[in-house]
Amino acid sequence: MAPKKGADIALSPNPLVQYLQKPAKDFTKADLIKYIADNGIKMLNFRYVGGDGKLKTLNIVITSLQQLDSLLSCGERVDGSSLFSYIDAKSSDLYVVPRHKTAFLNPFTEIPTLDILCAYYDKDGNPLASSPENIMMKAHKSLEEKTGYSLDVMGELEYYVIAEKHDFYPATDQKGYHESLPYAKFEMIRKECMQAISQAGGLIKYAHSEVGNFTQGDCYYEQNEIEFNPTYIEDAADQLVIAKWMIRMIGYKHGVHISFAPKITVGKAGSGMHIHMKLHKKGKTATVDKGKLSDTAKKAIAGILDITPALTAFGNTNPTSYLRLVPHQEAPTNICWGDRNRSVLIRVPLGWVGVKDMIKKVNPNYDDELKDFSDRQTFEFRCPDGSANIHLLLAGLCVGARHGLEMKNALEVAEKLYVDVNIFHEENKARLAQLKGLPLSCYESAECLLQLRSHFEKDDIFSPRVIDGVAAMLMAYKDKGLSEKLYGKNDKIGELVEQYIHHM
Repeated sequence: MAPKKGADIALSPNPLVQYLQKPAKDFTKADLIKYIADNGIKMLNFRYVGGDGKLKTLNIVITSLQQLDSLLSCGERVDGSSLFSYIDAKSSDLYVVPRHKTAFLNPFTEIPTLDILCAYYDKDGNPLASSPENIMMKAHKSLEEKTGYSLDVMGELEYYVIAEKHDFYPATDQKGYHESLPYAKFEMIRKECMQAISQAGGLIKYAHSEVGNFTQGDCYYEQNEIEFNPTYIEDAADQLVIAKWMIRMIGYKHGVHISFAPKITVGKAGSGMHIHMKLHKKGKTATVDKGKLSDTAKKAIAGILDITPALTAFGNTNPTSYLRLVPHQEAPTNICWGDRNRSVLIRVPLGWVGVKDMIKKVNPNYDDELKDFSDRQTFEFRCPDGSANIHLLLAGLCVGARHGLEMKNALEVAEKLYVDVNIFHEENKARLAQLKGLPLSCYESAECLLQLRSHFEKDDIFSPRVIDGVAAMLMAYKDKGLSEKLYGKNDKIGELVEQYIHHM
């Protein structure tokens, strides 16, 4: 039975979609003015991501139709030198121009407020070449134009809730995966986050408690995860940025700490931000071919693996990132890929190839058409964490995918880097020795970025100024050899973790 026309609108949790009776991608200036006027909206928040990857805000009181029309037509001015380290104060004015499709009702303010994400434009009215969201869009456009393929992506957002310890139904240390109330204590906060993110347009797949939970001193630490569905790359970046902000806001409201830190304490699972990808061409999946992972996907994987040492400069951006990327911590350490293998850098998770009749086996009275869901297949990049600059990371993955699709020996590289064993097991140490490792510090990550910069600067996707700026930021940590220096020094590791626990 096919869904009825308009069912997506009826089921949408976004109040603007419900009121305007159209999908967000079709929102116009007139639509937003109508919603604001009809629903007593008193304020606008213009939001945009700064050079540090964090969401910024410009608060605006709505005073007249003329003012509102002007704001939604041409945006506002901001000081670019205070948002980006590489913009000079002598000529720093930028425009922030609202992207109407991103408008959402702010769930946190008592004053009825509409929030809108903005794009940066320069003094000549052109997209700011060095802004993270424009770099990402240039990278994706280049992938499409040069190869014919598009990349849909989604993120898995892991985070810790840190709260006062109590003794009711104590959880088992590091055994929190998919645990239920009352053993996992913060399902209510997780569900509140899911609702707020969905109402803002986030396409959530599901959420659950994760492996990491423990008590330390007077605090209880509980790891959770919210996972999204693959979507157009710009929308995927938007929902991750909004989600991180909303999760923190809800934690703040409830008086608990939220941390996306890659390392939370000594000897415990840190939090990652895995990125899933799907290739498609002309609306059809290119990730699966005849029931198997396609050669196209294998080529893209090979290209991403080939430049992964530099990708850590965008996905793992503070010293504690490299305390997570160690053996036996549910995080990769070596450059390889495999099927359903959680010890590799790129994992091809279990898909729905050839199993479309499962639902009828479980439900003998199932009378709908059996469908092929093989287009749900993704491949997952597992080293990034919550410190990632989301837009630059997704841009880098587009660069890697294009690189692989253009590599003459991509399939040979993919075959060479395929691993079908747990590389952390002692009996597989010979295979492990054949694989290159990830950088061990921010400093080494920056060195890799500078060595491989030509891939990113190709076709002016990343400007030299951005590459130099990212490298300088990472090198400023002066953390080369940090893991070796801290080995066995749990107090020092704890101090470092505490320093960066809210850094990203």
